[in-house]
This record gives sequence, structure tokens and C-alpha cells, in this order.
Amino acid sequence: MAYGDFVIQRDLSFTVSRGDVFIIMGGSGCGKSTLLKHLIGLQKPVKGEVFYDATDFWRADLEERVLVMRRSGVLYQSGALFSSLTLSENIALPLAEFTRLGRSEIQGIVSYKLALVGLAGFEDYYPAEISGGMQKRAGLARAMALDPEILFFDEPSAGLDPVSARLLDDLIINLRDTLGTTIVVVTHELASIFAIGNNSVFLDADSKTMLATGDPKQLLAESADPKIIQFLTRGEGNADTHTPKEAKP
Repeated sequence: MAYGDFVIQRDLSFTVSRGDVFIIMGGSGCGKSTLLKHLIGLQKPVKGEVFYDATDFWRADLEERVLVMRRSGVLYQSGALFSSLTLSENIALPLAEFTRLGRSEIQGIVSYKLALVGLAGFEDYYPAEISGGMQKRAGLARAMALDPEILFFDEPSAGLDPVSARLLDDLIINLRDTLGTTIVVVTHELASIFAIGNNSVFLDADSKTMLATGDPKQLLAESADPKIIQFLTRGEGNADTHTPKEAKP
């Protein structure tokens, strides 16, 4: 991955399996959000491939790429809701654009998606009329509008208080468990990483490559790399002290 001659990351190789909550993690400036752009089709790698099952995304024709992206939903860091539209109208937008459903069918789906994220009854509210945490959940409802197989989250807990962040983490796990959705999350929030992640890739800005891939709890318990230990222990460097209880032998 590069911008012109400036290489962001190289030699990345990892697999996101069905049903994973996959964490893209690492320090500031290591390329987490840039990697996400490559995965969701916004930026082409200078070299290498991105596979969705057997489909080589960047070598596929436009029609195939569109079909792949229809299987995905994205929750952007800010929620990215249209401020001039109600929550109902925001969520209805992809349904009206990409399906042939009638208005009553769309409204039924909208109400269901809002209920799924705990926002039943807020259909007619505008984004400015609800809290930041509720905006994130509304953004998630829109990302789920077309029943995607894969959800991508860019810093979902950014700007949220600890209670709202925990509720969002619980919602992510619930979606994975009840709907079987595969979820890819860019985050540096340790509480979220350990609470929801079962697989990950750790990017390093200095070496411009990945240092590890696997369950974050297992990486903390078993890694000998000081950069990984420092990151996963908030710089205290004592894995035994900070390893979550469920990750200990």
C-alpha cells in the first residue's frame, strides 16, 4: 500500500474467516484506515491481491466488484449520516437505490433495522437530535440495510463515552452471534480489542509491515515482540499482569 512513492505497508498476508470479529490494530499512522480502504474497494493496492472467497477483487471487472461490495456494509468513523434526512430516510436510501422493494416493504425493513440496534421509535428523528452513540448505532443500521455478509467498522468507539462504547461492543458481538455476520474493525481501543476480537492483524509503522496475526488475547499471552506487548499493555510491558483472565492458561 502506498501513496505515490511513499510506502505505507508491504508484505501483508492474513485471512479473515467467516464469523470472525477481525481487528486491524497498531499505533497511530501505521496504515489501519488505509488498509480498510483497500478492503472495501476505495483504494487499489500498488501490488498484491485482495480475495473475497475465490474472487480476486482488483482483477475482477466492474460488475463483479459491485456484486462483491453489495455483500458488504461500512460504518464510518463519524457515522456519516445525511444530516438533512431522518434516521428512517437515511436507512431507506440504499434500499431505494439498490432494490426494487416498494415503499411499505422498505419501511418495514427500516423499522426492523432500527429495532435491531436499539433505536425503535426513532425513525423520524434527525441525526442532530440524537446522541453520538445513537448516531453510531443509526449508522450501523444503515450499513446493515442490505443484509451484508461482512461489516466494516472504522474506529466505531471514537468519541464515545465508556458506557456507550461498551454497548456498541455488545451490539457487535450480538450481530456476529445472531446473524452470522463477519465483522472487520479498525480500532486502537484495548477494551474493545479484547472484548470483541477473535482474530487480528497488527501493523507496524516503523517496519512498514505486519508483525503478527491471530487472536489478540493469544498475541498478548504468547508474543515475544516488545512492540506488540507495549501496545497491548498500554506501554507497561507486562503481559502477565494485563492478559485478560479468559486468555490465561
